[in-house]
Amino acid sequence: MDLEFRGEIWHWRGPSPYHFVTVPADEAAELAEAAAMVTYGWGMIPVRARIDGTEWTTSLYPKDGGYVVPIKDVVRRGENLQVGEVVTINLFVDV
Repeated sequence: MDLEFRGEIWHWRGPSPYHFVTVPADEAAELAEAAAMVTYGWGMIPVRARIDGTEWTTSLYPKDGGYVVPIKDVVRRGENLQVGEVVTINLFVDV
């Protein structure tokens, strides 16, 4: 399954601060249909993600009935991305 969408980078300031992009509702619904085939627990979905020229592996986190994409610091710094910036993300899920 290959998905492409745009979303805003936001910062979670919890005990382990991290940056995320929320998956839009339509794409989250597609992911939810495939989740049972690919999740490794707690609803996490392993993916390859790409923003511009940077590709990395990660897992989508379930949140509020949808999913969020963690944006690693090495990706943010490498692509010079800031909180509040809207980016295009490609997700590749091995179903």
